[in-house]
Amino acid sequence: MNFMNVLMNLVKILVFPGCLFILAASIWLSGIDRKLVARMQRRVGPPLLQPWYDYLKCCGKETIIPRKANRTMFLGAPMIGLASCFLTAMLIPVGSVQAFSGTADMIVILYLLTLASVTLIMGSSASGSPFAGVGLSREMVAMISYELPFVLVILAVGKVAGAGSFAGVTFSLGTIASWQAENGVMLAHWALIPAAIAMLFVIPCEAGQQPFDIDEAETEICEGVLAEYSGHPLARFKLMHCVKMYIMSALFVAMFLNVQTGVAALDAVIFLALCTVVTFISMSVPHAISARFRVEQVFKFYWTVVTALAAVSVVLVWFGL
Repeated sequence: MNFMNVLMNLVKILVFPGCLFILAASIWLSGIDRKLVARMQRRVGPPLLQPWYDYLKCCGKETIIPRKANRTMFLGAPMIGLASCFLTAMLIPVGSVQAFSGTADMIVILYLLTLASVTLIMGSSASGSPFAGVGLSREMVAMISYELPFVLVILAVGKVAGAGSFAGVTFSLGTIASWQAENGVMLAHWALIPAAIAMLFVIPCEAGQQPFDIDEAETEICEGVLAEYSGHPLARFKLMHCVKMYIMSALFVAMFLNVQTGVAALDAVIFLALCTVVTFISMSVPHAISARFRVEQVFKFYWTVVTALAAVSVVLVWFGL
């Protein structure tokens, strides 16, 4: 029995809903995003597996380390960032299946996502490039911008799912999934609609997608935080970007649209389909129709419009509406 438990845990970590599923879903969402954006701009677009081809191509290139770089931090940051993203993704339930679970996994997710952004800042600062210096300052502004509405969204959802508990609020995605299995999806709760809209705005900035990719801004600061990266380290950062796209879409589905049928395979298909829809709405459409925001515009937008939407939901659910 113990052997079977260990085997099942290994399958959850390595296959589903762990590493293999996360990798496949991340490549799919990144590929379909690029394809959809191309179609909306009347282009053919790259093949769906282009993100994976890009990763393999980068892995085959030489890794060049700048002369003035801090070698340990420069090479270590991409590995830590990618590992934190995979660990974050494992905390998100696919239907009712979760690789890791806890009583406050949403708080852990919040910290791990911050860690991924911090590794990007550390790696770029270690390169010694002036372009990377501008990029890391912009990344810090983006973090400050979206963290507040992100926390408010988590509070609103946690309050609804944990209303019957002793603490009155929950930060467990497993508990939120169970609540939705019994009461229907969170999105059907009218008081949470402003929080859901706010979350849709948080997703592209957290994932570093246009029009909120101010830290890279290829036409302005030559890839910014990634200006000095090449080879394997660049490949890891690019893959980290794909995984963050999956994390944010999956987190929205887990919090607002968690549909459970009792069949793991069907749950996975529905989950991935919903993630694809969320990716299209929150990332592909803004990318196709909007120019890149300026730094001050990002900060103002998130601390006024997006924070106000999330705060409305917090007030409504706290008064039991």
